[in-house]
Amino acid sequence: MNNATVAANIANPPVVSQDDWIAQRRQLLAREKELTRLGDQVARERRALPWVRMDKTYLFDTPDGRRSLAELFDGRRQLMVQHFMLGPGWEQGCKSCSFMADHLLGAEIHLQHRDVTVLLVSRAPLAEIERFRQRMGWPFRWASSNGTDFNLDFHVSFPPETRVDGEVDYNYHRTAFPQEEAPGISFFCKDDAGDVFHTYSTFGRGVEVMMGTYHLLDLAPRGRDEERDAYGMEWVRHHDRYEDAPAPAPVSACCAARA
Repeated sequence: MNNATVAANIANPPVVSQDDWIAQRRQLLAREKELTRLGDQVARERRALPWVRMDKTYLFDTPDGRRSLAELFDGRRQLMVQHFMLGPGWEQGCKSCSFMADHLLGAEIHLQHRDVTVLLVSRAPLAEIERFRQRMGWPFRWASSNGTDFNLDFHVSFPPETRVDGEVDYNYHRTAFPQEEAPGISFFCKDDAGDVFHTYSTFGRGVEVMMGTYHLLDLAPRGRDEERDAYGMEWVRHHDRYEDAPAPAPVSACCAARA
């Protein structure tokens, strides 16, 4: 289908016979298979990227005390960091980052069994992180990078001195960004000698990889239904701020500092 036909069909879906539907579904399936194969190829190219040795020492505040990046792998070889937008003094974390983190509730156990430790990192002090984590009912490991250069080095925090003509370095280019914190996902690997390497980071719309709800909505008749939103995600709420949201389950202290 050309773009005009796609737009017309979305606005006013035609009703056809089952045979006609199957014929068009097979055409779309061929396109989906192309996309799948392209995704597989890009994933191979992603894994083929060179690594960068993490020579700078970062010390994070955690419920278990001060820990280096190498100590946060929790016995595994790979570490996934969600750069979570929660700055010092914020009343609550970013709702979109919270939307991302909600999807880890089911995924974390599977990631751990594929040798990947999950860690959230924010620039807010640990006490402010813990207050919000408790509110959301999340059991995740969450470290504070407050007082370190970690967020600055990964270009997910933008103090005034980093702005030039209103622009900052984000997602590998200079761009206008309206907030002091930005979202991202970074991966690290630790070798047998204990050295840590940065292997990959993604920012901007790249973080949608964590948003499984979006991938399911893309299959629904109305899709994401965000065409009227200037930046999308206007509909998203913290999961305890939807009108019919249940109260989150309490998080015990042992979950907060589990091994």
